Amino acid sequence: MNRHHWWRDAVIYQVYVRSFLDSTGDGIGDLAGVRAGLPYLRKLGVDGIWLSPFYPSPQHDHGYDVADYRDVDPVYGDLAEFDRLVAAAHRLGVRVLLDIVPNHCSSAHPWFREALAAAPGSPERARFHFADGRGPGGDEPPNNWHAMFGGPAWTRVTEADGRPGQWYLHMFTPEQPDWNWRNPEVADEFDGVLRFWLDRGVDGFRIDVAAGLFKHPDLPDSPDPEADARTRDSVNPLAWNQPEVHDVWRHWRAVCEEYTARDGRERLLVGEVSVPSAREHAEYVRPDELHQAFFFDLLGAPWDADAFRKVISEAMQDIAGTGSTVTWVLNNHDQVRTVTRYGEPAPEGSGLGAARARAAALLMLALPGAAYIYQGEELGLPEVVDLPDDVLTDPIFRRTGSRARIRDGCRVPLPWSGQASPFGFTSGDEGAKPWLPQPDYFAEYATHRALADTRSSWHLYRDGLQLRSALHQLGEGTLRWLDTQPGVLAFARDDLVCAVNFGTAPVPAPADGTPLLASGPCPPGELPGSTAAWWIDGS
Repeated sequence: MNRHHWWRDAVIYQVYVRSFLDSTGDGIGDLAGVRAGLPYLRKLGVDGIWLSPFYPSPQHDHGYDVADYRDVDPVYGDLAEFDRLVAAAHRLGVRVLLDIVPNHCSSAHPWFREALAAAPGSPERARFHFADGRGPGGDEPPNNWHAMFGGPAWTRVTEADGRPGQWYLHMFTPEQPDWNWRNPEVADEFDGVLRFWLDRGVDGFRIDVAAGLFKHPDLPDSPDPEADARTRDSVNPLAWNQPEVHDVWRHWRAVCEEYTARDGRERLLVGEVSVPSAREHAEYVRPDELHQAFFFDLLGAPWDADAFRKVISEAMQDIAGTGSTVTWVLNNHDQVRTVTRYGEPAPEGSGLGAARARAAALLMLALPGAAYIYQGEELGLPEVVDLPDDVLTDPIFRRTGSRARIRDGCRVPLPWSGQASPFGFTSGDEGAKPWLPQPDYFAEYATHRALADTRSSWHLYRDGLQLRSALHQLGEGTLRWLDTQPGVLAFARDDLVCAVNFGTAPVPAPADGTPLLASGPCPPGELPGSTAAWWIDGS
């Protein structure tokens, strides 16, 4: 593997800082907790970590409403602790990526406060999307766009003289006003933000809402005004995926290349890109733009061999064809956990979701390209689906009043040890409570138990990561599909075969000859239901 291009087949672990490990006893995870957990992650075998936002924030969307892009919120630590974390990670050979949020900021950001205090048409308001309302007295929003988290995408302000005034755009919540990237001041500000963190030694950035930033300059009505709210995805063609956004990524790529040229340490840009097709996705990873962009189609595919083959084939054709590598994901902080998602609608306690999640993980680690693992997936954690209404913090719940697709259930703090909450998550007094309650059954998934049980999901991930590093057939490259019976997916990476049985009954392993090396949850020769295996074909 070409280590200069470490990112091309890297496995990155997403750390949702708030829920990883609490070092202060306040029930909220922090940067010192992440530093304490680095040996665990090194033992697992990942190449790097992606840290969720830890910047100063009112926490209306748990850090994705940023009030200051150049500091650490006191609840998570300070810049000195961040520097210690980066140094400790690098000593262990673990790279550090930051989550950067360029589409919107917090309504508490100094620039937005200045905009509220300034007059219509002022330079301060030009940094955001302020517009006059429609109808008599400007009482109606400037257009019919809806926010992804529910409700209209516009909020009206009260002007300095006390009268109702202009409206400002927010594609998520009113506490997250969208930046106006057509204003060069915004681009210059983020150039400084990138350099601030690159100068502190980070290895790259995960870019939130990377297909956003620019809106149609005329802000016209949408032909389907409720599409964003209905899908909770960036599907409004007037608000997302505008052509000008690619110039931003070309500039950010140039900034990263500048730092790489100084010391030979390649910095990574990976984008959260939600676009309609793999072909449009590929436009973001052209050689002079983002290094990678998350390929969400695999995450969204139903548990079906044909569906998986289709999305993998499209990714290999359209994305790998740009010279980049596909960035595979099965889960993140916005999605129902894999065990639960794959288990529906199977009877509770059937174990089908866990078996499918293990198979999908082994499949993902055998695919060409990079992979991202959301914290807790290696433990086989299920979604917490019965959190009481009074503890829910997701702004989607506050905005819509509905529990449908809320995200708190995948963000419950990790269990580390013990038989009762807080399961070693917090170092506080015995009565300390995690910021979201942990169910009693988390005792079954605690890391100390997972490490001791060689049959656990943790060992499946660890073994898969070790083999991925040891077998030359994996990492970069291509795959060759193998003919199989219905319900089975199999491909070859040189002489390494990966096969997945999407059914529930055992099937013959789809390979010729005598296997020489087996890994995964089954021996070569037979593939149990809802499982996957790798082996070297000895034919």
